[in-house]
Amino acid sequence: MTKDKERDISCKKYYMQRIIIGAIVLIAGILLNFAESAADLTKVLFDLPWFIGIIGVAFLGIGFAGFRKSRPEDVIHLSPQRTHDFLLNNAIILALAVLVVIICFKEHSFMQIKVLKDILAQASPRVIIALGVCFTLLIAGTDLSAGRMVGLSAVISASMMQTAEYANRFFPDLPQITPLIPIILGIIACILFGALNGFLVARFDMHPFVATLATQVMIYGACSLYFDMPPNNSQPIGGIRPDFALIGQKRLLQWDWFKDLPIIGKLFANISVLIPIAIVFIIVIWFVLNKTVFGKNVYAIGGNREAAVVSGINVFATIMGIFILASALYGVGGVLEAARTAGATNNYGVGYELDAIAACVVGGVSLNGGVGKVSGILSGVLIFQVIQYGLQFIGISPMWQQIIKGIIIAVAVAIDMSKYRKK
Repeated sequence: MTKDKERDISCKKYYMQRIIIGAIVLIAGILLNFAESAADLTKVLFDLPWFIGIIGVAFLGIGFAGFRKSRPEDVIHLSPQRTHDFLLNNAIILALAVLVVIICFKEHSFMQIKVLKDILAQASPRVIIALGVCFTLLIAGTDLSAGRMVGLSAVISASMMQTAEYANRFFPDLPQITPLIPIILGIIACILFGALNGFLVARFDMHPFVATLATQVMIYGACSLYFDMPPNNSQPIGGIRPDFALIGQKRLLQWDWFKDLPIIGKLFANISVLIPIAIVFIIVIWFVLNKTVFGKNVYAIGGNREAAVVSGINVFATIMGIFILASALYGVGGVLEAARTAGATNNYGVGYELDAIAACVVGGVSLNGGVGKVSGILSGVLIFQVIQYGLQFIGISPMWQQIIKGIIIAVAVAIDMSKYRKK
């Protein structure tokens, strides 16, 4: 690295450049939108002008926020090493961007706002599950029982939410109760197993991999026994009541006058109720991790458990809290999945824990503990959801999808380990 390749730039100037880039991109999107309307290119460009405009607004937001916070004396050091680190840390996101461009070229209809809404809706339960797994990864652990807890919660909640007219009811004599009761029961069942996970790890210092593996097997057995109870006898649970299915299938802002609004209607009309539900959990978990003593203790234990003990942190209570909170999030994810698909079986949630772990790692949560952000988890889940949805959209074989997903996981872990070695 030579000195002539390094330079300092004022923060004000740096963020002003972002503002200018954002303004140019936004104007390009607006002009392209008018050109599309004038030349009737809707079936070619679809919603591409909207996406370009959204990117422009994002650049403007970043630029204005940085410009407002920076002081005149603040500078940013630019160097080849800084560029290298940026490309390394964002390699997965950049690869995803290239993949999205390729998909859009192959199938133009992928460039639609409704496609983005579908991706966000499908990713919403996965985000909540990944937020739970994140807590266990932050203490350099893991949770292999997450997927089975999703299935347990789905089966319990769905089994009590069948219509009275359904021929093969799980509980034939059960009255039509409020959906809140089975939802709570499904989550409580997960919390009990989560408490068992936490107790094994905190009391016996058992490695989370082994503890949650044992619990995973127990949960599947318990769920299968419940699912096999007569008169159901392991039949898929169907005939779900509409008031329960609405939790996962309801579309918001469907009024005609709202749909006709120029920008807001385009972006927010017919949006799945799962998306605002996920946003609420994202905000709550961000607050827990960043603004509470419990959250700071989680990072402290993950960073250095011995130092956390010396500093007076109640490690036993914190670990118990981690696994209980994580299991509650799995329970919520299971309820939402049962409502979204209007059914359940004892095999629901299979592999969800691996997808959640992979999404967290790709999003920057370190396997060595103590490092991770909610924003990174969100990006990791979206990356995998876009890959899955996009490759299905253009008809790529599911086997190739698994290969691509595996490559991404291996690269993400390699990047994480290289950063750990540097530290």
